Amino acid sequence: MRQYKQLLLANKAWAAEIIEESADFFQRQLVGQNPEFLWIGCSDSRVGPEQMTMTPPGNMFIHRNIANLVKDDDTNLMSVLQYAVDVLGVRHIIICGHYACGGIRATLDGGTTGPVDDWLSTARCVMHDHADEIDAQPDREQKVNRLVEVNVRDQLIRLARTATIQGAFARGQEVLLHGWVYDIRDGLIKPMMEIDSQTVLEEVGRPDKVLH
Repeated sequence: MRQYKQLLLANKAWAAEIIEESADFFQRQLVGQNPEFLWIGCSDSRVGPEQMTMTPPGNMFIHRNIANLVKDDDTNLMSVLQYAVDVLGVRHIIICGHYACGGIRATLDGGTTGPVDDWLSTARCVMHDHADEIDAQPDREQKVNRLVEVNVRDQLIRLARTATIQGAFARGQEVLLHGWVYDIRDGLIKPMMEIDSQTVLEEVGRPDKVLH
């Protein structure tokens, strides 16, 4: 059987199971959404946020891109962020990187072309800004790990500086930014850092290593 047909069959089984457990589940979904979380993660097929956190539909607003990057000129992400904060009123925004990230490996190795190369320019800036520490790692695997971590740190700061987040902080809206790393080797999420309205962004240091 072709793979896409398996997806359709799995969808029918999932919907039937949901209705068996809660007959009015999908009717309640029509009312709207009220998620507490915005997840900004990587597009990697191995790191689905809802599966990793056992989050049911309606509880998490999600944006994913290669290497979980935050760019001011990315209208897609900026519109997701604005809607999540200003309309949905999410209280927690998570940037989650992951071990063995292909985008981060490509940033270290070079050789990318086309749109991927353009996209990874932000990750290359992170690599250059933290070159001393990354170069000091004893092997390639640990270099990748550390770039994954400092990339989350830098993207979290970029997120905190966006007009949407600064506006939320200024009006006293409760928003907490979280920097996490998912370890694909054991399936565990490792919290790394947090930023709130009182954080002095210029004083945010490099996070402790969580991947070894």
